[in-house]
Amino acid sequence: MGVLLLSSPAFPTFFLFSLIALCLVPQYALASITRHYKFEIKQQNVTRLCHTKSIVTVNGQFPGPRIVAREGDRLLIKVVNHVQHNISIHWHGIRQLRTGWADGPAYVTQCPIQTGNSYVYNFTIVGQRGTLWWHAHISWLRSTLYGPIVILPKLGVPYPFTKPYKEVPIIFGEWWNADPEAVIKQALQTGGGPNVSDAYTFNGLPGPLYNCSAKDAFKLKVKSGKTYLLRLINAALNDELFFSIANHTLKVVDADAVYVKPFETDTILITPGQTTNVLLKTKPHFPNATFFMTARPYVTGLGTFDNSTVAGILEYESPSKTLHSTLPMKKLPLFKPILPALNDTSFATKFSNKLRSLANAQFPANVPKRVDKHFFFTVGLGTNPCNKHNQTCQGPNGTMFAASVNNVSFVMPTTALLQAHFSGQSNRVYSSNLPSSPVIPFNYTGTPPNNTMVSNGTKLVVLPFNTSVELIMQDTSILGAESHPLHLHGYNFFVVGQGFGNFDQNKDPANFNLVDPVERNTVGVPSGGWVAIRFLADNPGVWFMHCHLEIHTSWGLKMAWVVLDGKLPNQKLLPPPADLPTC
Repeated sequence: MGVLLLSSPAFPTFFLFSLIALCLVPQYALASITRHYKFEIKQQNVTRLCHTKSIVTVNGQFPGPRIVAREGDRLLIKVVNHVQHNISIHWHGIRQLRTGWADGPAYVTQCPIQTGNSYVYNFTIVGQRGTLWWHAHISWLRSTLYGPIVILPKLGVPYPFTKPYKEVPIIFGEWWNADPEAVIKQALQTGGGPNVSDAYTFNGLPGPLYNCSAKDAFKLKVKSGKTYLLRLINAALNDELFFSIANHTLKVVDADAVYVKPFETDTILITPGQTTNVLLKTKPHFPNATFFMTARPYVTGLGTFDNSTVAGILEYESPSKTLHSTLPMKKLPLFKPILPALNDTSFATKFSNKLRSLANAQFPANVPKRVDKHFFFTVGLGTNPCNKHNQTCQGPNGTMFAASVNNVSFVMPTTALLQAHFSGQSNRVYSSNLPSSPVIPFNYTGTPPNNTMVSNGTKLVVLPFNTSVELIMQDTSILGAESHPLHLHGYNFFVVGQGFGNFDQNKDPANFNLVDPVERNTVGVPSGGWVAIRFLADNPGVWFMHCHLEIHTSWGLKMAWVVLDGKLPNQKLLPPPADLPTC
């Protein structure tokens, strides 16, 4: 296995022991193991951009600790809440087969962990390997509560690509000098858009293009002639990001912990919630130069955004014992990459079209060929009436911003949906009548209707076990067309088609890719367009689906699927753990 670079200075000793154990176990010992982690949620003073503030962290680390496991391993992660906020943690992309109680979204699969309490997330990694990540799943706390999940293949099983010399997680984030909890609270009170972040970060560091941050830069130190596996994660709250390394080509080999047909690119596009594994082959000889790696947003909406660039440094190890001394690193020429334009939807489309499943005997693409249930969801923005007496809200025309699925803006319950479902008391908590298609069809990407008001409710969709689902997600032009990265909990899905304009049921399905579509857990609905996905509802529970732009989730662009138990014992949701938090 490749050696994992530890970017955090205060890394838990248990991780080092487990890593040593991984290296010492003989190749024939294929048995899965149980790995124990402890997440102490605590406040920690952190300084960025010459601004010190107290942030919510795991174990005092920012970003949080790395979870490392092998396919087939069981994880027991005890989360202890020492802060004044309610907490829940989501293990983004983990299938959670029959263990929905461990999925993490607050008021969906669990009540949050209250101050002074704890909860053990107990789940097994089944049939997955690659890069995923964990993050808080309540309010905007994931702005600082996040970290990588590295899932190695089973012992003795090689990667389907060149074995890397080293593996390096790089997690993209956003930094606010203000408290993000105050930012979203203010936005929801006024009905307007939120204040934007002050910087983007690589592994928590903003880098030299920001004021006061020359020393707070992520450095990737490499050797010549080696192959590195970069595990890229977009943990930003509200921005899709372009990423590139000057004068270097990246080979994409994995998306959302699913292998893809390798392809080379100078730039990748990654939405919040997505992960991408790329191979970086370094230059054969010391280049006598250093190189910037940069990321900046891909922007399609009309709202304000953080129009800045995060930079890290790719630094080659200088050859030792050479007769000729080389220039000091600081005096070497520095090359900078050229990123696509902020609104380069053409690049975004071409990049996403390159992503294809391996679809071979070892890693098949089990695309549902028959479809039991068809759904057509509009996703986009809208408005609610101003709730302030004798005052004007800061949304469009004095209203409050909202977002919706089929014009239903989701209202979070005060108890967990999964608990209500499991206990047979759903009638008090949610209804199962979310429309399967728009109640009033309109020209979705044309001139928007005059009435932009949404309805509000806790409405879900119920699916019998093993239902094969086809879902079309259609962007709308209401308050501006915009790309929406939609994330489905508890499942991977196949992206069988996408296009611009309004989806045409009579023409577009003929062009669906049912052979080798990319399989992932988060997909961008194109700005002014649509995306088609298919999945088999073979995991019982209640599964959240939402836009991973955090402000859109806060405004209501979310829903949930209730997948019923099957007939066999191994097709039923396991009972809740004894320490499940209560509301």
